[in-house]
Amino acid sequence: MSPAILFTFVIAYFLLLLTVAWFTSRGSDNESFFIGNKKSNWMLVAFGMIGTSLSGVTFVSVPGGVGSGHFFYFQVVLGYLLGYIVIAFVLLPLYYRLNLTSIYAYLNSRFGEKAHKAGASFFILSRTVGATARLYLVINILQIFILDKLGVPFMATAFVILLMILLYTFEGGVKTIIYTDTLQTAGMLLGLVICTIVILKALGTDLSGAFQTLSSEGYTQIFNTDFKSGSYFIKHILGGMFIAIAMTGLDQEMMQKNISVNRLKDAQKNMMSFTAVLMLVNFMFLFLGGILYLYANKMNLPTGNPDDLFPTIALSEPFSGTIGVLFIIALISALFPSVDGAITSLTSSFCIDILKIREKQTDEAKQKKTRLGVHIGFALLFFILVLMFKAINDKLIIDFILKMAGITYGPLLGLFAFGILTQKNINEKLLWTVCILAPILTLCIDMLSSPEWYEKKLHIELGISQCSESIFGGYKIGNELILINGLLTFAGLLVITQKKKSNDAAGRI
Repeated sequence: MSPAILFTFVIAYFLLLLTVAWFTSRGSDNESFFIGNKKSNWMLVAFGMIGTSLSGVTFVSVPGGVGSGHFFYFQVVLGYLLGYIVIAFVLLPLYYRLNLTSIYAYLNSRFGEKAHKAGASFFILSRTVGATARLYLVINILQIFILDKLGVPFMATAFVILLMILLYTFEGGVKTIIYTDTLQTAGMLLGLVICTIVILKALGTDLSGAFQTLSSEGYTQIFNTDFKSGSYFIKHILGGMFIAIAMTGLDQEMMQKNISVNRLKDAQKNMMSFTAVLMLVNFMFLFLGGILYLYANKMNLPTGNPDDLFPTIALSEPFSGTIGVLFIIALISALFPSVDGAITSLTSSFCIDILKIREKQTDEAKQKKTRLGVHIGFALLFFILVLMFKAINDKLIIDFILKMAGITYGPLLGLFAFGILTQKNINEKLLWTVCILAPILTLCIDMLSSPEWYEKKLHIELGISQCSESIFGGYKIGNELILINGLLTFAGLLVITQKKKSNDAAGRI
């Protein structure tokens, strides 16, 4: 199928999103933008959150990673299950009890304003880096397989896609993306199922036969028992648990949707039903990755860059006319929920936590003007960072996202854990010192453990391989990086503890 026809489908899909946004944003105000007036349907929230959690990275990098990592990624997914249980039965009750619009207001009630701004600042940093990495991956695929052939430059592609997202989130915010994310999750899952069926048919087998073949070739191995490996099962499960807690439970984007539901019980039902479906869908992506490699081996197709495997097969003959359109629709369906929610939540957090417009601006019209300006500002920041990723041209983006999450979400994990698990207060003057030193120490430890990862990604020679071997003995830090960071933050907060009555006992369990 020609690039022009594929591009026509992309435009038609976007017009559909604009139509949904127009209907859902009518009569919207600041409360609609920030928390959907707390009237969101929990079933829609749960379904839409699947698309937000998976994103284009899952759609492309998880299947591509099966070639070298087997089904080891499912160890991380098992960790997610444990993390989501903590979110549903520890964090959500806390957020609802304090009636929060921004979850980082908890840190204010527990420690003070500096802690509040520190939590919001690390969220803004973490979500900005992660969301732009996901955005770059999908834009780059659209660019390589469609828009390069139409003579459209990468910069123009990135600008237009961000403009699209800005247009349909501009007014409605959370109220709108609850519905658009539901639509987009449906598109992504439909694409996943149909693409799997078509590849199975091309292989001349069924689910059972394909699974037997994958097992015989070693693709379906889930648990890695090599203690020194970065994907050792305990590391992956523990890392997945704390990644879920930090990237979902301590993330304004994800929790903004949860607390837009009126009742705590409905929010908990949302969280657990979302968890069950997410586990199934991740396994389906791993299975799809396995059969894509079977097909590539059968047809002697190149498998050098894992992120290019799925789009290369889907958009090449003989599939371009059958699953090509579905792949593109599913891919942008995976892209938009992760980016529209990110820009909306970043706008909310910056306005409420940093600018404090609710406290300083009593006029609804002034609040809206500030909010719209911040919203446009974040869209421009995303545009700049996507161009930076293009310059770096990183491979297998999911590795980068998990690594950066471990480094940037650690202070959030440590701050919330310290607030919930202890009754101690801290010297706020030293708070930023702890929150900056912990990630720096974590980064140094990780670089010492895995210098080759940084040498490959940053294209520099660190020259510490021998030192790494003598200290770690071949041990590679994996997804437990975020736990190390959180523990260092927690320990630092213990050091700066001061004897003083807590500001508010409501934040402790």
